[in-house]
Amino acid sequence: MARVRFNVNTEYAYIQNFKILQNLFTRHAIERTVPIESLTKCKMQDNLEFLQWTKRFWDANFPGHDYDAVARRKGAGVSAPTPAAPVSGRTSTTTSRKPAQPTPARATPRAAGAAAGGAAMGGATALALRQENETMKEAITGLEKERDFYFSKLRDIELLLQTAVEQDPELDKDDNGLIKQIQAILYSTEEGFEIPVEAEGEANGEEPDTF
Repeated sequence: MARVRFNVNTEYAYIQNFKILQNLFTRHAIERTVPIESLTKCKMQDNLEFLQWTKRFWDANFPGHDYDAVARRKGAGVSAPTPAAPVSGRTSTTTSRKPAQPTPARATPRAAGAAAGGAAMGGATALALRQENETMKEAITGLEKERDFYFSKLRDIELLLQTAVEQDPELDKDDNGLIKQIQAILYSTEEGFEIPVEAEGEANGEEPDTF
């Protein structure tokens, strides 16, 4: 648990945490493969299935003693948002009865207090949503930078392989050679992954349509 990094928001950190979990499964002979790729891509069905399996495994193996999760992870964990302060609205209910007379309609103190409370709660909710939106934007920006970084590295490797094959075409004929092995890693896909039509056409040497 000391190696797990809490409060992370990058795909690289997610992968490292899930690798720790997978190594733990292997060490304890738990025959379950952690779908790291699917979980880090935040696919709802895959995350739900893995969560359900985790719950079943816990129910089947937990001995039942008291478990202090916060102490187990040494106080680390996702910090809970600060709850909004309750809106207090004291209204006066003491009224005097008078003969019915036609008077202009006006808001009662109770209605005015409820309206003020609703406006305050609405403002707090809107502020929380804006903060959450900004946090998500920052996380997405970090993921995009990380994605572009690793993609550029893979592209450089691909160009080096292409240059090597152009200089020595015999390298491309050896199915068991290093070139073929590296290409197999570069162009491998995960289950359920589909190459976009544009990318597939470029891979086959077709020029993209221009307008």
